[in-house]
Amino acid sequence: MLRIGNASGFYGDRFAAFEEMLTGGPLDVLTGDYLAELTMLILARDRLKDTALGYARTFLRQAETCLALAAERRVRLVVNAGGLNPAGLAEAVGALAARQGLDLKVGHVLGDDLLDRAAEFGPRPGLLAANAYLGAAGIAACLRGGADVVVTGRVTDAALVAGPAMAHFGWTPDDHDALAGAVVAGHVLECGAQATGGNHSAFREHLGAQADPRPGFPLAEIHADGSCVVTKHPGTGGAVTVDTVTAQLLYETAGPRYAGPDVTARLDSVRLTQQGPDRVRIEGVRGEAPPPTLKVGLNRLAGWRNEVVFVLTGLDIEAKADLVRRQLAAGLAKPPADLRWTLARTDHADADTEETASALLRLTVRDADERAVGRALTAAAVELGLASYPGFHLTAPPGPGTPYGVFESAHLDAGSVPHTAVLPDGRRLAIAPPALTRALAPLPAPPLPAPPPDGPTRRAPLGLVAGARSGDKGGDANLGVWVRTEDAWRWLAHTLTEDVLRRLLPETAGLAVERHLLPNLRAVNFTLPGLLGDGVASQARFDPQAKALGEWLRSRHLDIPEALL
Repeated sequence: MLRIGNASGFYGDRFAAFEEMLTGGPLDVLTGDYLAELTMLILARDRLKDTALGYARTFLRQAETCLALAAERRVRLVVNAGGLNPAGLAEAVGALAARQGLDLKVGHVLGDDLLDRAAEFGPRPGLLAANAYLGAAGIAACLRGGADVVVTGRVTDAALVAGPAMAHFGWTPDDHDALAGAVVAGHVLECGAQATGGNHSAFREHLGAQADPRPGFPLAEIHADGSCVVTKHPGTGGAVTVDTVTAQLLYETAGPRYAGPDVTARLDSVRLTQQGPDRVRIEGVRGEAPPPTLKVGLNRLAGWRNEVVFVLTGLDIEAKADLVRRQLAAGLAKPPADLRWTLARTDHADADTEETASALLRLTVRDADERAVGRALTAAAVELGLASYPGFHLTAPPGPGTPYGVFESAHLDAGSVPHTAVLPDGRRLAIAPPALTRALAPLPAPPLPAPPPDGPTRRAPLGLVAGARSGDKGGDANLGVWVRTEDAWRWLAHTLTEDVLRRLLPETAGLAVERHLLPNLRAVNFTLPGLLGDGVASQARFDPQAKALGEWLRSRHLDIPEALL
């Protein structure tokens, strides 16, 4: 058995988690995931200011207190904190270990940075980062080469777990089922406390009554066949249940095929069993050969944006909003290229506080020219201060424009992307892509379960019978919904169709919504293409990463069988 824990799900996660995981119980490997689409843009802007940067500096500060702990407990560290400069971070970690008198060997993985091949991706003005999503084999090679610490750049999140498992069990690229099991384990662990009750629909059940309301971080006990048990250190907050693991399995995935550079994992084969308190067994995962191409994430600066939020209080909210729109249009000599108004009716009639009597009118602008979203806009808004609707004020003084980014993706033949493991002794090993690949093809939809029996229904929120979790993949949103019982599953599968989802979430009305059934998880998973515009960095909607999309859906009312309620 190999015990792999996680201590970071994003750049900015709980700083103390590395120490907590190292001291809370036995581990063989501790991972840290720092990279997301927006993080790569942040690191790219860091690199513009200083070419020695481009990595997640948080890990280096965590290492100051944790390297000695890891060495004492013989726990290997595997992190993607290298970002755009894994060699630089590996050198800094090695220097830190030497200053602390530790005999630690540091390896790193290179090859994902393709910015010097920008021309291959077509015209992309403002391109700051182009990174291929590498697989687990480079990490495995570093560990087999004796590394105590492995630093990577942009690998898939699940590779941080699959790489150590590959090295430990001696799996080959053809061990598809075992690799797929490790990829699923890695996907469950990658977002840290989301697997132990964090951000969960049943938060009152998992976190509400505990003395420590902060969930602990997860770990997986992985076996040679790729099966695992997800758990956490004793005495830590939160919970590990079939529900919490299901939620994370559905997060930022699409159909039943979960493709990666090492293997395509079949999510429709996953079986979950509650083995005991805070122990969920994952087994039965089937794997297929990976696709022949690698995804490449492209981050570029697309222009400048600004935002002004007007507060509208009391009566005549719609008329006040209309007046501001017309006044600002008359005051702008040249409107920005993209100008959007959003009125959030947060006001209540006969409210007992001024704030709850107020609505928010948000103006968001974008333009390639910084001047168009800067003083020309803010001055026009401020000049209305004594000449507009009664009660005129803003949530904050308008500021200068800020740059915004766009995330796009491309695909390259896996054989054209270098993948290099730099071992602790300086040797460089070229990692060959898998010899056997398989292009992704749609799977036939699984049969619907038998329809639920007729009976009385009641109008009620969907969230009374279903959990949900949502997130982003570039400009697309993902939304997974699951239930706990077979009777509820029969109702959900027949009721929550694409058309019903569009009706419940009107923002999705014009989208080519895709629905996938996952009967083993009693879940439906939706992909909502284009809901998020050009991705989180473009700030195209109120919730730019669709984090709360699932909670919005759970609050919507349906006719639900009383037997389920």
